[in-house]
Amino acid sequence: MSFKVAIVGATGNVGREMLNILEERGFPVSEVVALASRRSHGTEVSFGDRTLKVRALDQYDFSDTDICIMSAGGNVSKEWSPKIGKQGCVVIDNSSAFRYDQDVPLIVPEVNPDAISLFTRKNIIANPNCSTAQLVVALKPLHDLATIKRVVVATYQSVSGAGKEGMDELFTQTRAVFVADQVDVKKFTKRIAFNVIPHIDVFLDDGFTKEEWKMVAETKKMLDPKIKLTATCVRVPVFIGHSEAVNIEFEKPITADEAREILREAPGCQVLDKREDGGYITPLDSAGEDATFISRIREDSTVDNGLSMWIVSDNLRKGAALNAVQIAELLIERGLIQPKKKAA
Repeated sequence: MSFKVAIVGATGNVGREMLNILEERGFPVSEVVALASRRSHGTEVSFGDRTLKVRALDQYDFSDTDICIMSAGGNVSKEWSPKIGKQGCVVIDNSSAFRYDQDVPLIVPEVNPDAISLFTRKNIIANPNCSTAQLVVALKPLHDLATIKRVVVATYQSVSGAGKEGMDELFTQTRAVFVADQVDVKKFTKRIAFNVIPHIDVFLDDGFTKEEWKMVAETKKMLDPKIKLTATCVRVPVFIGHSEAVNIEFEKPITADEAREILREAPGCQVLDKREDGGYITPLDSAGEDATFISRIREDSTVDNGLSMWIVSDNLRKGAALNAVQIAELLIERGLIQPKKKAA
């Protein structure tokens, strides 16, 4: 079986990565259609050794398309995902538009694959926030073993999480610093070059940011509503790769060795944890990799049944594009979708 797949937002960082991953993983496509706004009509993007001409979203008929992977932002998704779903095309949405809708499953295949069957309510499946995706991949096997009570996480999020504009700003500001030019701040609230900014997304009334709230709400929805989680989300001058310093309190005893053992066997996880110089993962090491990497696993003696660890992943891959493609693969593996057009 092969499927007709549309990528909405194909000219963006994540959209291009989705095209790369579809090709890399040999996804069974009969046709791939690249879509974006009218201003990108005619732009060319790569799909393996082929070149696709971008078509306008508002002029495309989804009635013969099987899967639409949406990476064009929340406003576009709110307008178009329900329309596309009603045409019988399953939407996998990378924005936050439908993550908290009880009729839309929020899926990380290594964490809650069974929830995918709920997609038939709206023909929409939500992809989680990039910082949440890598976190729950690491938390799931530990929760199954010892039951997590509370999580405290501080993120170190790369500028690619803010799109191409974020990456461009880090590049231009860094160059300006080196040549003693004026440093212009446009995308971020403060200078990002040689700096860190403890502010991602808008502030809420309780003082937390929406990015921090997303991590709480999404972890509860996908993993366990009883888990207490608090987060501080920080933007750092790194191009690709989100890092997280995570402290976990469990209901049952668990040692660092036990955690290492279970994580080594867990799907999507890779443990790199040597107590020596360089015996840990950094965001630079994670770029272009599919795994969620875990390092610095150690017991926390300040609480009962506590562990601390360091979690790193390529946010454009597991945090976005890879997870979306894995959701599409899960639909096929479970026989939840059939191609509208039969192969000749």
